[in-house]
Amino acid sequence: MTDDAKPDDAKPDDAKPDDAKPDDATRHREKMEKRKAVQDAEVAAKTIEKGLLIVNTGPGKGKTTAALGLALRMLGRGHRVGIVQFIKGAWDTGEAHALKVFGDRVAWHAMGEGFTWETQDKARDIAACLNAWNQATDLMADPGIRLLILDELNIALRYDYLDLDAVVATLKARRPDLHVVVTGRNAKPALIEAADLVTEMGSVKHHFAAGVKAQEGIEF
Repeated sequence: MTDDAKPDDAKPDDAKPDDAKPDDATRHREKMEKRKAVQDAEVAAKTIEKGLLIVNTGPGKGKTTAALGLALRMLGRGHRVGIVQFIKGAWDTGEAHALKVFGDRVAWHAMGEGFTWETQDKARDIAACLNAWNQATDLMADPGIRLLILDELNIALRYDYLDLDAVVATLKARRPDLHVVVTGRNAKPALIEAADLVTEMGSVKHHFAAGVKAQEGIEF
């Protein structure tokens, strides 16, 4: 064997024995430590605190449900919540019953009279939406309300039952610490532009298409 030849089991000088290599747990911890440092830096850089205008839109299920989840979170922090329903006023819902336990900490106003294809009376629908909007502006002026949900306001705006420019201007002019959630399909571009957070809920699969009816505790 020549001087520069190496036996088959010889290892390069920089090779590490298997027991010296980081194991999976160590590599994972190091990776997560780096990720945490990045996340912590991003969070620390965010210093603004303000009332948010949130829009839940899109064809998928859960827009109102998500808004009510925020209501529950806000109530859990000891704050008061306002809810104005522009369309679903005639519905007997589980959430309306559940939130009664909070008493006057929830100002719930079901102002609608059903969807437009149910009422079939445009003038009546417009009047109901105007009443609902007046109630909404009253709640915006109440300093005790920290979160205001305007359920299905997007539907009222879509059918031009309310003046879009006036609604957007009022929402922009709300007091700085008031959070507002607007729900409903087909959110207007002007509202989306004014919003701080917009979520479009898609519909991948829906049981209604398979003939399953609206069920207590799920849809209402």
